[in-house]
Amino acid sequence: MKGVFTVTVLDEPRAHAGDIHGAFGTIRLGDTAARSSFPARLKTLLAVVGPGLIVMIGDNDAGAFSTYGQAGQDYGTKLLWTLLLLVPVIYVNQEMVLRLGAVTGAGHARLILARFGNFWGAFEIGGLFLLNALTIVTEFIGITLAAGYLGVPKLIAVLLAAAVIISTAFTGSFRRFERVAMTLCAGSLLLLPLYLLSHPSGARMAAGFAVPELPGTGPGGMAAVMLLVIGIVGTTIAPWQLFFQQSYVIDKRITPRFIRYEKADLWIGIVIVVLGAAAIMGAVAAAVAGTGRYGHFTDAAGISHAIAAHSGQVAGALFAIALLDASIIGAFAVSLATAYAVSDVTGMNHSLHGGVGHAKGFYALYAALIGGAAAIVLIPRSPLGLITEGVQVLCGMLLPVATVFLLLLCNDRAVLGPWANGRKTNVFTGAVIALLIILSVVLTASVLFPGITAAQIEMIMAGCTLGAAATGAVLLTRNHRRNAPVVPAPVIPHSAAEKLAWRMPPVADLPAPVISGGRKWGLMALQAYLALAMVGVIVKIVFLAIH
Repeated sequence: MKGVFTVTVLDEPRAHAGDIHGAFGTIRLGDTAARSSFPARLKTLLAVVGPGLIVMIGDNDAGAFSTYGQAGQDYGTKLLWTLLLLVPVIYVNQEMVLRLGAVTGAGHARLILARFGNFWGAFEIGGLFLLNALTIVTEFIGITLAAGYLGVPKLIAVLLAAAVIISTAFTGSFRRFERVAMTLCAGSLLLLPLYLLSHPSGARMAAGFAVPELPGTGPGGMAAVMLLVIGIVGTTIAPWQLFFQQSYVIDKRITPRFIRYEKADLWIGIVIVVLGAAAIMGAVAAAVAGTGRYGHFTDAAGISHAIAAHSGQVAGALFAIALLDASIIGAFAVSLATAYAVSDVTGMNHSLHGGVGHAKGFYALYAALIGGAAAIVLIPRSPLGLITEGVQVLCGMLLPVATVFLLLLCNDRAVLGPWANGRKTNVFTGAVIALLIILSVVLTASVLFPGITAAQIEMIMAGCTLGAAATGAVLLTRNHRRNAPVVPAPVIPHSAAEKLAWRMPPVADLPAPVISGGRKWGLMALQAYLALAMVGVIVKIVFLAIH
């Protein structure tokens, strides 16, 4: 596993040891006191809260505002049910990465590289870097749309936003960065008064949550609504979230003792995100109902105008400010996720604790990502619409692969020991991966062949479902017949105290992973599909940009 990406120190738990300096409290390194009273538990939660909240609210970014707004404008409240279905998927994915971060002390990119080799690591990180760089551009597109509605010149808005995003990370203080991030997270609560000002129908909102429906009527027919559902999945669950939360948990110095508090932090973020998404759909649905704007989505700025026409200028301004806030949070989170991941695999120091002098490469990459995205948005006649479409498609293609690696890592007992996945989590995550692959294939086909019909989409989904079921049956049979583990299992602690104290050994001391033939062929097939699909989609987007 040695190579140009090898890291020898930064992935060890002790490299990020120290006091927890959260936005709302501090926990000393040697503090092992029992949290038996409610005030003590609340104080601990306030100190720990952050990684789950930021990663979830950061995902309700500019792209999410547009996707949820389009759902509300084109289909009213009929797609609210998709948000509830995504809750367990979001929780299981993010719970696995927070567990990996707290137990291993190694970033997600580093673990992929160490356990699957340079080829798989470079492939995954290369795709992630491209996707994240384009995603940051979409965040600045959101900034310009919000600023334009509020009457702020594009140049000033972009430069000010870039300055705020860069300077906040360059303070050299983890606590100061997190306090700014949490303040921006509080800005997402502006969607609550927006919802109240818009007066959506409570009965229709309840029905939208309770009754799953794929409205066949509307712009583009059934094919369009199915693709929008895929878009909702892609904008709610993104690959960068896995890399961000795991590295941020490590940087914040969260250990297994505080995993249950971190899970509570994650649930708080999930609840806020679902409520925010529902508020956007409900407010937009109420604003366009019975008007000529129904079914004619343009962009987030168009939504601001529709809300203002229905609910007043204050409501329109609230939506624009919330969009601006969400775009800045998204740029924060995606840039950090990328800088963490690249630093992981190149061996650069990477932490918000030490300042620029301690991690020059990490901060330089972070600033370059923000500066590059801002410059692209300011270039006249940049193909911003195609970039936005490309981000959605690339996210849909990379997410299944990222989830596969996540599942494999969480079943690696050399890495997680007593914290490895149980059977129920594996079965659920396996089903989620199968669904994500199906949605990825449909999304890719829709881009390569824009004239695809609902019947053709259903045929693709049926074929992929049969293939996934057959693959699952083969894997279950192989696992049932297997008599011995491929990799020697570590000594598993028996008591709760021993489990809390268990940490992954340094990567260099781990037994070499052995990848079975079936697993290797499966990974190769998945990566081959991803490579071909990415090439096809990129060629298609370049062709559209030229013509």
